Parts: sequence; C-alpha cells; structure tokens
Amino acid sequence: MTDPLYDLNLGFMTLGVGLVLAGVLVGFVVGLTGMGGGALMTPILILFFGIDPVTAVSSDLVVSLFMKPVGAAVHLRRKTVNLELVKWLVIGSVPAAVIGVLIITSIGDSDAVANFIKIALGIALLLSVGTMIGKAIVSLRQYYRDQAAGKAGDSSVSVFGIKVRPLPTLIIGVIGGVVVGMTSVGSGSLIIVGLLLLYPKLRAGSLVGTDLVQAVPLVGAAALTYIIRGEFHFDLAASLIIGALPGVYLGARVSSRGQAGIIRRALVVVLFASGLKLVGVQPVAVGFAVLALVIIGPMIWALIRSTDGFQHSPNKPKDVPLWRVVWASATGVPPRYQAENVLDGDAELVDQETGKEWDRERSAADPL
Repeated sequence: MTDPLYDLNLGFMTLGVGLVLAGVLVGFVVGLTGMGGGALMTPILILFFGIDPVTAVSSDLVVSLFMKPVGAAVHLRRKTVNLELVKWLVIGSVPAAVIGVLIITSIGDSDAVANFIKIALGIALLLSVGTMIGKAIVSLRQYYRDQAAGKAGDSSVSVFGIKVRPLPTLIIGVIGGVVVGMTSVGSGSLIIVGLLLLYPKLRAGSLVGTDLVQAVPLVGAAALTYIIRGEFHFDLAASLIIGALPGVYLGARVSSRGQAGIIRRALVVVLFASGLKLVGVQPVAVGFAVLALVIIGPMIWALIRSTDGFQHSPNKPKDVPLWRVVWASATGVPPRYQAENVLDGDAELVDQETGKEWDRERSAADPL
C-alpha cells in the first residue's frame, strides 16, 4: 500500500510519511474552502497510493470523523445550526449509509467490489463537480437579485427563519447517505447543495453549520459499519489523521485572510479529471477534456456573470475590459473596477492602461 522507504516504524504503528503529507494537503483544502475531504482524499489514496478502494473509503470516513466534529462544535456554539433540519437529514442518512456499506462489503468478488467502488466514486466526483458549479450559479443569481432589489448586505434568512420540509429533507439524507456509505463522498458536497436548492434563502453559514452537524452521525455510522465488517486499517487512518488535523487548522487560518476562489477552481479541475479517470475514460481523452475545461470554462463563467446567472441578456460592465472578466472567472479573483477620479498616489491602485484609480470597495464586493 505504501513505499517502505517512506514508512517509519514507531513500534505500536507504522507511520506513512507520504500519507501524512496527503492528510496535510487534504486537511488544508478542507479548512481553506469548506469542501468535504472525501472528494479529494479517497481518489488520492486510490490513484496515487494504489490503496484498495474499500480500504480507501473506510479510512477516509474515519479521518472525516475526527475532522468534522471540530467545525460542527464551532457552528453549534455560534447557533448557526438548524437542529430540526439535522434531525430529518440524520433519520434518512444514517440508515442509508449503513445500507450502502453493507452492499459494498457483501459483494463476494474483491475485484468486482474494487471496480464497482471506482465507478461509483467517479460518478460521485463528477456529480460533486456539477453540484459545485450549480451552487455557484444559484448563489450568483441570488446576489444579483438582491442587488437589483436594493437590498444591502446579506438578505438571506437566519437558521431559525425557515420552514422545515420533512419529506424532501429526509430524501436528501437518504441519497447522500447511500453515496457516502459507498464512496465516502457527498457529506460535504451533495447534501449541502441539496439543502441549498431546497432552502435557497438559508444563509451560507447556516447551510455549512447544519451540514457539518448532520455529517457527524452520518460519517460515524458509515465508519463504524466498515470497522465492524473488518475493513479498517489503523496505521493508514492514523497517518492520515496526523496530517489532516493540523492541515485543517492551517487552512482555516489562511481562509480568513485570502482568496479561496483559485483553490475551488483548481479542485473542480482535479475532481473532474479524477472522476473521468475512475469511470474508465482513457488518459488521452481525460487530457483533452481537462484542457477544454480550463480554456472554455472561464469564458462560459464570464458569460454567466454577464447575464447575472442567466437572468437577462449579456451585459458587460463598461469599466472592466473583457479580458479582465475572463481572467477573473479563471482565477476567482474579482475584477478591479475603475473609479471616476484620477489618482496621484499609490501606483498599485492605478490602472496602467487608463490612469484611473481602482474602486476597491466595488471590486471587493464582486460575487465572483
């Protein structure tokens, strides 16, 4: 599973240095972007470390069980969790996750299991890419609707200001639970997007907080079922946890100070490529598909922004060159809008093409 040259025998366990570094990377991304680690950790273990898919899924779930309670506790303390939503999600997701694990571990042929998990994981990753893009479009549309209505700041409702819809919420939990049990992917991507579509007015912080709290029993049930079924490897999980915990902390610290947009866009590309690879697409075809995504994707997103999320005809801002809008769509860094006055001071705040000052407030508020 790992290279002996990079393993350290500590007596009570074997520490995989490469696995620790992988844990740091995934933990950092989770802390920086808030994205679920399963969509990144499991493909890394399978594609780069050659770890058996069942072992990769079970180990990732155990690692998630250590990471998610930290964020969940923060949101519970800040009262950004709708416990009624959590209840209906858990009623659906926990038994569904157990069923998903039992289906996977009950298939006798190990090769058939490995192949099934790879395909299921690949499909889950492609769905995650789709849901990430869908979530961004929905958020963009809401932002521009609020702006057109003259609403300042965040117009979404508090965690206690929504009416819970039990049956649709339970169905989201069931679907997410089965996917998580089989692939470890979905607790931080599919479910949260399902909640966003069902409760579009719920604040982003409340969505994340509610999803994190419901994910604890969900991931715990799936992980415990894998352990009972004998699919747990202590050394592997411990190595990942040792790297992931400080990685999450560092990522969270950085996220409060910088732009995470470029990381999210890079993740879309990585998950897209990994998903295609896992479902059996040939490497050459994967390469062309990724190249097309990297080149065409920013142009499409620039078009989406210019229509306020497909809400009207394209309308390019007059004070931002088209290439800046496309570049901003590729990097996740909002384009810098020009102010009317000419600046005589800091050269870094001046557009070298026009000599006009950057409108820092408007630039920072751009939803990109």
